Amino acid sequence: MLLLEIVINGVLLGALYTCIGVGFSIIWGVMNLINLAHGTMIMAGAYIAFVLFTAFGLDPFLSIPVSAAVLFVLGYGLQKYVVNLVVKGSIFMTLILTFGFDLLLVNLLLALFTADTRSVTPAYGGLAIAWGGIRISYIRLGVFGMALLLTALLHLFLERTRLGNAIKATSFDREAAELVGVDIKRIFPLTLGVGAAMAGATGPLLAMSYSFSPVLGGAFTMKAFVVVVLGGLGSVPGAVVGGLALGLAEHLSTLVLGSGYQDAISFALLIVVLVLRPAGFLGKQFYAEVRA
Repeated sequence: MLLLEIVINGVLLGALYTCIGVGFSIIWGVMNLINLAHGTMIMAGAYIAFVLFTAFGLDPFLSIPVSAAVLFVLGYGLQKYVVNLVVKGSIFMTLILTFGFDLLLVNLLLALFTADTRSVTPAYGGLAIAWGGIRISYIRLGVFGMALLLTALLHLFLERTRLGNAIKATSFDREAAELVGVDIKRIFPLTLGVGAAMAGATGPLLAMSYSFSPVLGGAFTMKAFVVVVLGGLGSVPGAVVGGLALGLAEHLSTLVLGSGYQDAISFALLIVVLVLRPAGFLGKQFYAEVRA
């Protein structure tokens, strides 16, 4: 029963990791941009849920469209008016730029909300499903379901819409996409906007699952990085595989090493995958092999 509970908790956590990593994966895979502000964008989404919950009593799940819309506008504007100025330069320039934006966003959140730890706990926060010796809260199940729904909606957007197909084409071959009429100048802001919107939508889910503060964004950026490397750049199914693998690895490691080594296990897994399969489980190399 203990092993079963650990596996269930690992899967539930893995779905949240999927949601954390998928927006980061799309941005990196399409634009070759490592968004170091991704985790802090998630924190911004969490604070939007916090404000709507404390000021208006809005359920955190219902605040997801609001936080996603706000972060979409932020990401779209950041790409169109700031990142485009250095996007043709080296990757180090974009790293410095997103790092600077991360510092700006962190300090803005600190000025507005201070460094105090916050949390969002709705009225049903203490309710849970009990089965045998296993107890799973309704919030964790809701976060699991919503994380998978958001990931599925992003996948459908990329697979079933012209804009989504244009984003995918750009991720595989930018020059070929331009040759068939894809407007890269339009796709790049949209891509960063979609990735930021996924970060914003993840914020309320995170706010219900953990306590948070403005300075914790860096830890979730690193989680997103691990998910992307495990799953593969620009791949939504890869983000699902990477998120679930990371969640299970962290929880199963507690059987042997205890909870204090979860981060170490996740980065050890990252190193193993980089050595054995640098493209990740379902990265672009995987799809090339399938087509071949």
